Amino acid sequence: MRDSGIDLKEALTLYSEPNLNLLSHRATQIRERINGKKLFYNRNFHLEPSNICLLECKFCSYRRGSALEPGAWSMSLPEIESYIKEHYYKGITEIHIVGSHHPTHPLSYYLNLIELVRKNLPKEVTIKAFSAAEIDHMCKISNLSPHRLISLLKELGVAALPGGGAEIFNSQIREKICPDKVTAQRWLEIHETAHTLGIRSNATMLFGHIESREHRVEHLLQLRQLQERSGGFDAFIPLHYKSKNNRLGRVGEVDNIEILRTFALSRVVLDNVEHIKSYWPSLGRELATLTLLYGADDFDGTIGNSTKIYSMAGSIEKSPNLTVEEIEEIAQSAGYIAVERDSLYNEIAK
Repeated sequence: MRDSGIDLKEALTLYSEPNLNLLSHRATQIRERINGKKLFYNRNFHLEPSNICLLECKFCSYRRGSALEPGAWSMSLPEIESYIKEHYYKGITEIHIVGSHHPTHPLSYYLNLIELVRKNLPKEVTIKAFSAAEIDHMCKISNLSPHRLISLLKELGVAALPGGGAEIFNSQIREKICPDKVTAQRWLEIHETAHTLGIRSNATMLFGHIESREHRVEHLLQLRQLQERSGGFDAFIPLHYKSKNNRLGRVGEVDNIEILRTFALSRVVLDNVEHIKSYWPSLGRELATLTLLYGADDFDGTIGNSTKIYSMAGSIEKSPNLTVEEIEEIAQSAGYIAVERDSLYNEIAK
């Protein structure tokens, strides 16, 4: 991998390119240089143990302040065990675990959760668990360093980190939308620490709310710089803001053209990150398919109706579930070939 060398000014100029076909062409050139005609996916399911959260992020439709609020949930360990048995089927290669900053759960709850998951799933199922924001919360309640905490999680079976919690790195924007959440510097520190411990991770950016294009490009450039140092990011996921049922709803949402521009720009700036993921539960299948023409080469996974985060924010995918056959058809419609992978992008032969 190499640094693309694109700077802030060049990236902003490209962002404003009036010819969408030119953007598509440039992003596709990089996408196909790195990944050819492959569209990656995996068989996965999500576990979201609780949505009761100490934080009050203004963009979040998932969060509830207490168990008394409508729509709140908090799963006990026995309930999690039952959930895993319900959602696992032969062939699944990943469980994706993210939740909340629960007000009363001690560190032992999270460690016991991972131990329980590892006990109940075959060894070939990768545990991708806890955003950097959640890890920061666990460090605070336990007085452990990120290095020590991530080491503990690794010993129990965590093999990868999801990319959530990054939002927009700009401190002024964070102060307005998530003032009590992990800082950008701490988010980057936690991921770099994971990389030094041999744990791969993803990265994200939540865009389309009150930030500017310049804020987005600055965010991408910071990710690129960390990737140059550590090489530990497998994929970048542009996540577009959804406005339903949250306190930022008045700002509305960006249009599909801006979403496609952002995917293309992400592919060009982050040419040292191997994969750009199109998270179809948030985008919807049709728009996610279009992103494949703007640099995306990964379609996440089958999901199995196991996540509520985006459906609670107004996504058209109310019960997100795709079959392998449907993913194959989507790949073919965009001129690509669907390739099943595991969490670390090892290809799985049929």
